[in-house]
Amino acid sequence: MSKSALHIALLGFVLLYASEAAAQKIRVALPDFSMSLIAFIAAQEKGFYRDEGLDAELIKMSAPVANLAILAGNVEFGAAGAAAIPSVVRGAPLQFLFHTYQRPLYWLYARPDIRDIQGLKGKRVGVSGIGSGPDLLLRELLKKYGVEAARDVTIMALGAGTARFAALKAGSVESAVLSPPSNFLAEESGFRELVSFVKEDLIELQSAVVVREGMPQSNPALVERFVRATLKGFIYARDNRAGTIPILTKIHAGSPEIAAKTYDASRPAMTPDGTVAEELQRKTIEQAAIRLDLKEPPPLKKIFDYSFTRKARAQLTAQGWKP
Repeated sequence: MSKSALHIALLGFVLLYASEAAAQKIRVALPDFSMSLIAFIAAQEKGFYRDEGLDAELIKMSAPVANLAILAGNVEFGAAGAAAIPSVVRGAPLQFLFHTYQRPLYWLYARPDIRDIQGLKGKRVGVSGIGSGPDLLLRELLKKYGVEAARDVTIMALGAGTARFAALKAGSVESAVLSPPSNFLAEESGFRELVSFVKEDLIELQSAVVVREGMPQSNPALVERFVRATLKGFIYARDNRAGTIPILTKIHAGSPEIAAKTYDASRPAMTPDGTVAEELQRKTIEQAAIRLDLKEPPPLKKIFDYSFTRKARAQLTAQGWKP
């Protein structure tokens, strides 16, 4: 190698090392690696966090634990939106800056001999965690059909992802709340779909950028970069079916066919632009307040702050950014 070529190679190595060294390390708590968290996963896979000078570590932990980790400062950002709602309504200092989904991406499956919700009486039903989004939605659904969760069924915390399907298949539970791709695996295995939560008159603001209250003011530059990168991941997943299906195939270690079904079932539940209308915000908080028997929930502006998402969207639009 010539001396000039060696100098160029060394310079490239130094610049690469300096770039990696300059990247800010951040920790992001995700309750699962699935389509429901695709904005974060796509942002990581496509290098959008790296482009913003962030070295993002995506850490899998249950939704209730993730919210505690945010409050304790063990992670900078979280993504467990629905599970944080009850805590926020009770006064926990958490804020939502971004939302990927506004409809619940869950399906309730059961053994073939269980034909309806009433058939769950005396049975065991699996959810990801007590206090999680699936748990809260299940309890609301059971109540709607006159089934008392505490008295009539046993709700079991089984973890995220395919763990619930594995428990259903093994007979550890008679029913489970599943998310893609597990719902399709359950269907292929002969289990009965009792309820598609997407089709119910239910709202669930899923897959949020969750931060401690005050962080947007104390470190706005970091929040802005993280939200912008996550928004890029969201836009990529929303608008690029062909590019997103291989990501889903990879994280689920499954077939492209199941990944395509997962994408197509989930895509309609996405928010238009990472935000939800004030009417849906209000309805979400009012529903939570009713469940918790609270008369005066916090004001919406204390809970939702989409200013960073709107700013990032305006910047990307002005730049003509495309995934």
